[in-house]
Amino acid sequence: MITRRNFIRNTSLAATAVLTLPSLAFTMDKKEIGLQLYTLREELPKNVKATLEKVAAAGFTTVETYGFSIKDQFWGLSPLELKKILDSNGLKAVSGHYNLGSFLADGNITELKAAIEAAKILKSEFLTIPWIDEPFRKTITDYKLIASRLNEAAKICSDAGLKLAYHNHDFEFQKHDGITGYEILLKETDKDLVYFELDLYWVFRSGNDPIQLFRDNPGRFRMWHVKDMEKANPALNAEIGSGSIDFKSIFKEAKQSGMKHFFVEQENNYNTNPFESIKKSCDFISKSLI
Repeated sequence: MITRRNFIRNTSLAATAVLTLPSLAFTMDKKEIGLQLYTLREELPKNVKATLEKVAAAGFTTVETYGFSIKDQFWGLSPLELKKILDSNGLKAVSGHYNLGSFLADGNITELKAAIEAAKILKSEFLTIPWIDEPFRKTITDYKLIASRLNEAAKICSDAGLKLAYHNHDFEFQKHDGITGYEILLKETDKDLVYFELDLYWVFRSGNDPIQLFRDNPGRFRMWHVKDMEKANPALNAEIGSGSIDFKSIFKEAKQSGMKHFFVEQENNYNTNPFESIKKSCDFISKSLI
């Protein structure tokens, strides 16, 4: 029979064990690890349900969607159908990449409205713009216009209960008369409405330092793409922890960055197969970074 005294004693011993073993405390309140689903772009159209089951089995708890279109929705599934599959696997789509090329180019709001509706059905926190089409990012004037459109879209998203974020590649770090497009976007967008999803791989690929970006713009990078760089060929990706990027130093600066969510992404160069690659990345992050 378990007496009250023994119960209190055993509970106290368990609490002491947690305090003295950080790894045990971690497993009791494990932080989320996310996956950008573009990593599995060859698999998802074949079988969304089976693919997301494997994502959850690999250890991920959140995802970032991609590929939404008004015509095909998500790989032929409606946002509600996708939400049900995510829910059944304990996954949450905290962000989604929505291509708003027409809005950024000419202010056409049709795509933005559809994206907001989909993001709300998925109960996402962020609606993220992943790309600027090449004809619209050639000059300082272009980037100033994009910043203005981001402010406009962010206000519409905020009114709908969403946050707007912008995801970078390397072209934003090209200089135009001494200033980069990224500097313009950071400077000319509303700090209270427009957030940034920093793709760490593309920052390094462009020859820049993410930690310096954190110091210069504290709190603005609410999300990260965690994507490693192959040691022998920087144009290729690698499983997290096997490449040349020092993620341990970067994760130490998460608070200054403002990071709330991060997503593993691997666009190419799977050493085994995509599912084994994402499992390796997830395991390394869980054991070595958070």
